[in-house]
Amino acid sequence: MGLDLKTLCVREKTNLESFTSKIVAIDAYNAIYQFLSIIRGPDGLPLTDFSGKVTSHISGLFYRNVNFLSLGIKPVYVFDGRPPSLKSAEIERRKQIKKDATVKYEIAISEGKYEEARKYAQQTSVLRDEMVQDSKRLLDLFGIPHIQAPSEGEATAAHLTITGKAFASASQDFDSLLFGAKKLVRNFTNSGKRKLPNRNTTIEIEPEIIDLAKTLSELGVTREQLVDIGILIGTDFNPDGFERIGPKTALKIIKEYGKLEDVQQIQDKLEEIDYKQIREIFLHPKVAEVGEIAFGNVDYQGVTNYLTKERSFSQERVEISLNRLKKSLEKKSHNLEQWFG
Repeated sequence: MGLDLKTLCVREKTNLESFTSKIVAIDAYNAIYQFLSIIRGPDGLPLTDFSGKVTSHISGLFYRNVNFLSLGIKPVYVFDGRPPSLKSAEIERRKQIKKDATVKYEIAISEGKYEEARKYAQQTSVLRDEMVQDSKRLLDLFGIPHIQAPSEGEATAAHLTITGKAFASASQDFDSLLFGAKKLVRNFTNSGKRKLPNRNTTIEIEPEIIDLAKTLSELGVTREQLVDIGILIGTDFNPDGFERIGPKTALKIIKEYGKLEDVQQIQDKLEEIDYKQIREIFLHPKVAEVGEIAFGNVDYQGVTNYLTKERSFSQERVEISLNRLKKSLEKKSHNLEQWFG
């Protein structure tokens, strides 16, 4: 579902170039789901290799990380661990959405409505264990570090910004702010031109950055109160939220009463929600403690062999992208040598 804080946050447009030389902790599952959803054929089905295995996620990771590394960005991918038990209702809700979308996709295809079919197909993406292993293997070949979180990946990504290990956390989900991410960057892994559904036109998706301290100051609330606002609206741990309470109303309520326990009109509903546990998940999450984040060298031949020999990628396209990356890194290295020389 994702927490709806869009109208409350202080969002500033930015660009990928502004993250040069900075470490960005990426919510891996969030990024891979984007690739699985967006990178598809004309019929809406994901890309596959010669054996029928899905490659959309690999394609997204390959081209996006070539771009990141070419710009001097230092990405770190954080993978989800075991979700909190309170997330089970949201997980089941997502499964049902995928089932419904699959039925609608098949109907649309049978009726020749391919644009509509593609829209439904994007809602059917499933991230399987083998896809996670595919992703980690490619990241290893790129020399890009990845971290296994004990629970929510975005919690550990946020923690990396709190401890100063990363400049920002990258995710589409505003939950990262409740987890305490000092800076959240959205549209980081999916920026660029995107075709609008059912329209023969494209839009430019631009990255945007949200500074938590600036947002809290603008709203006049604490992070603890922001968590309570999130609970009122609805989080992954209480998907339904509170009836007829949107972001602006939730903000008004918390600013007036201070905390959930003091809002008399919601006490009956509040008794049905384990709100104290939800607060604990956001304010004291299970995170991976990380020492020094080490980046390796790109194994150009290893990447080429994996993509072209094992996953049916075009050798020409892979080599063009890797040559561009190699030239960019060599240029940066040469410039550094001149600077320090």
